[in-house]
Amino acid sequence: MTTLLVIAKEPVPGRVKTRLTPAFTPAQASLLAEAALADTLEAVAAAPAERRVLVLDGRTGPWLPPGIEVVPQCSGGLDERLAAAFACCPGPALLIGMDTPQVTPALLAPATGPDAWQEHDAWFGPALDGGFWALGLAAPDPALLRGVPMSVSETGAVQYGRLLAAGLRVGRLPRLRDVDTAEDAQLVAGEAAGTRFAARYARFASASAASASRPVRP
Repeated sequence: MTTLLVIAKEPVPGRVKTRLTPAFTPAQASLLAEAALADTLEAVAAAPAERRVLVLDGRTGPWLPPGIEVVPQCSGGLDERLAAAFACCPGPALLIGMDTPQVTPALLAPATGPDAWQEHDAWFGPALDGGFWALGLAAPDPALLRGVPMSVSETGAVQYGRLLAAGLRVGRLPRLRDVDTAEDAQLVAGEAAGTRFAARYARFASASAASASRPVRP
């Protein structure tokens, strides 16, 4: 079976989702990140897996469900941290981030089912911003990630090219939107009805609209 990896930061104001400001305060942005992380971990907990591992920068909180191992992230750039996450897996592994609260066990199913690796050596989930939200490897090889430029518009294309150049049979997962900006948050909340993220976004957006509509007193 597949090991499910989630790479994440502790949701601390000023350290996560900074591009959600000024539409949201740093505290609200961190609470949206917390909701996204909780939704992601809930999906992972419900998906079939040999192990479920949170690769965390920071400390755990009440958002961590039971049954999830926690290991610290290594230092270095994101490519090095992703490579190190795969290095701890002796067998097939699928890594996702904390930026797609709309993820479900059904979306992960092609890479977590009993026949996930019969015809594929890798799985790739592209993101709308040009990156990727999921990467699976039947035989995790950190060298496939090291040196890939991260957080740029060509990240996904370069990573996908690495997989193909290595001769891997790559399966494609659905294209998803990462939550990076306030517009992303609005669109993802609309796609993810019933999630913590959608509920928290609605509350903050409603409060912001109410505040903006109050008359300014001279």
